[in-house]
Amino acid sequence: MAMRKIFQVAWKDIRLIFRDRSALTLMLLAPFVLTIGMGAITGRFSGSSTSSGVSDIPLVIVNDDSGQLGSALVEMLQSEDLDALLNPLVMTDLAAARVMVDNDNTAAAIYIPPDFTASIIPSSQLGAATQEKVVQIEFYANPTRPTSAGIVRTILEQFLSQVEIGRISGEVTVTQLLANGYINPEQAVAVGSSIGQQMVQSSGSTSSIKLINVTEGGGPVEFDTLAYIAPGMALMFLMYTVTYGGLSLIKENRQGTLARMLISPTTSTQVLSGKVIGIFLTAVAQLLILIGGTSLLFGLKWGDPLAVLALLFAAAFAATGWGMVIAAFLKTPGQVGSIGSALMLIFGLLGGSFFDISSLPGWVKTISKISPNAWGMEGFLDLAHGGSIVSVRTPVFALLSMGAVLFCAAAFWISRRGLARK
Repeated sequence: MAMRKIFQVAWKDIRLIFRDRSALTLMLLAPFVLTIGMGAITGRFSGSSTSSGVSDIPLVIVNDDSGQLGSALVEMLQSEDLDALLNPLVMTDLAAARVMVDNDNTAAAIYIPPDFTASIIPSSQLGAATQEKVVQIEFYANPTRPTSAGIVRTILEQFLSQVEIGRISGEVTVTQLLANGYINPEQAVAVGSSIGQQMVQSSGSTSSIKLINVTEGGGPVEFDTLAYIAPGMALMFLMYTVTYGGLSLIKENRQGTLARMLISPTTSTQVLSGKVIGIFLTAVAQLLILIGGTSLLFGLKWGDPLAVLALLFAAAFAATGWGMVIAAFLKTPGQVGSIGSALMLIFGLLGGSFFDISSLPGWVKTISKISPNAWGMEGFLDLAHGGSIVSVRTPVFALLSMGAVLFCAAAFWISRRGLARK
């Protein structure tokens, strides 16, 4: 009987929301329109092919490194495997390369400084650990081309990750060989040099690049620009949906509906649970409709269905937690509407709904983790790159934990103030 009352309250709220034309416009129509508009701008709908509009990304490379790692990076960026994705131009003038980025003539510039290879693979010393400083590659991004710059940055980070893995592996290998007496100090340099050669070959291979990784079935994973835009819009407007649900709690309280419900044989816990479930199911329905719509209309592949569902429910749960916190702490519909709209935009910016936040300062990326958008985007992008349920376990766990904490805070404050309040 108790569960029946809870679901009756939830069903009432769901019906009210889906009968509100203005709410449906912002829940469903606005995300679709913005997705289509941004997809058209980025070239997603420029041709008959369903593949991404991201191709021939202009890129400038300035290589002042005389070693093998610098050459390996340039060769990788110019390789046939990346030919359809990148259009690299090798220059010798760093200042001119930066001007090209500033003038929007290229998506990014990569500068490989002198002694980059020598700082990682010393020719006359044992391991890079003896070096005081590792020379770093400079990545100069064009802020007006966030998607293209983000793709180039991802490729560069994958290359550098391979270099770092190889460097550490080389140090450990040589150290262990010396410690166990398999080689003497005179042989260490030769062994380290041999490992360094293997590291250069491994780092320059495009098989390690995540954007062109292969699925378990062996097929290539194509990065779709819409796979970045659609989740961003869906997650941003998800905050509107849960705020609208919280707003209904305030309105019913002011109109006396909650007081009348509490006079009936229905407890405050049942009423609150029903409204929470109603908001949650509405958020889930919104995401399901947007995901299904973009899949049918645009042929967008969201990834592993089971992982998509897990991430969808977790994101809706965390967002509903924020909606309940807003309703618990604010008193008037005007406050809920203004604060909710502000949070929707702030979380959209912090979560990467409008642009790639990977190039922002570290403290900004840390703050972004308070938003369900950031965790949701991380998971959906991972699935777009061929990820599975295992690869999105961290975002799912983070979203579920966020929702649990927010629900506890909202329940505590509502119980303290009373469900029906002035």
